[in-house]
Amino acid sequence: MSIFLRFGLALVAGLAGSITAFAQVQFPAESPTSSAYDPLVLSTNQTVPKFVDLTIDDAARSREIPIRVWLPARKDPAPVILFSHGLGGSRENNAYLAKHWAGRGYVCVFLQHPGSDEAVWKDVPYGKRMQAMRDAAGANNLLLRVKDVPAVLDELMRRNMKQGDELEKRFDFQHVGMCGHSFGAVTTQAVSGQRMGRQTPFAESRVDAAIMFSPSSPRAGSAEAAFGDVKIPWLLMTGTNDVSPIGGQTVESRLAVYPALPEGSKYELVLDGAEHSAFSERVLPQETQNRNPNHHQAILALSTAFWDAYLRDDADARAWLDGDAARSVLQEKDRWQRK
Repeated sequence: MSIFLRFGLALVAGLAGSITAFAQVQFPAESPTSSAYDPLVLSTNQTVPKFVDLTIDDAARSREIPIRVWLPARKDPAPVILFSHGLGGSRENNAYLAKHWAGRGYVCVFLQHPGSDEAVWKDVPYGKRMQAMRDAAGANNLLLRVKDVPAVLDELMRRNMKQGDELEKRFDFQHVGMCGHSFGAVTTQAVSGQRMGRQTPFAESRVDAAIMFSPSSPRAGSAEAAFGDVKIPWLLMTGTNDVSPIGGQTVESRLAVYPALPEGSKYELVLDGAEHSAFSERVLPQETQNRNPNHHQAILALSTAFWDAYLRDDADARAWLDGDAARSVLQEKDRWQRK
């Protein structure tokens, strides 16, 4: 077994996405905090961001990768955020994040990963969907996912330089963030510094900062060996009830990632009562708790401040993130820490 397959299997964990009729979740309108810097405020002149649906043709792998590109209102080159969906998801998922981040001036590229996307379950009889999902949660699909990231970046960089292209000069590829939920978090970990043995075979040098919703500890080896040498800023978000029926991750295994990270621009949010779907817009069938509307507010505020601090080098955002102001968007039992 190759090192890529062996450690790919070790990476696969707590995967998102359940997939039958879900409820749309509403959250409160954005409101300012007490700080002069406010990651929840959008410009009064900001229109609803538009998006462009494209398909990236990765000829070298005979693979087509659907993407949705959310564009900010301003036409000048903007920092880039890539998003990787959970198991059984699509480029349409987590639009609440895209709308806010694009509203703050970022180009948001939401990837769809064939083989572990919504096609896994859509035409499968209900009673066989869970097994189909488990079958898709393997090392082969992880390897496909991590290779989707450079393929998408390469093509968008080409289009960014192509005269007359609808995406010409819209991207600032000197400032790139990577983000994902569950299987998307596993994907993000792999391309942003997680070690596999003594190597980081999937590390993407263009990624400057990363956010993981529902991170996963490795299935083999220690968290310290996997995450002890991460060099770029990481923000982890999980919940006190963040478990999934696929992947075997527990609350404890998700919480084991942060202590293993080295010091320096590393953050963790643990939302009280948050289940696995708290970071998405859809409720998993096995989840029975009422959604907490403040969770999405906290997710938007802290993620935006993180991007502002590390993709824009915004000193006010960094001060907000590292100071007491970050607690203003959280509730009493939510846990927030940095190192």
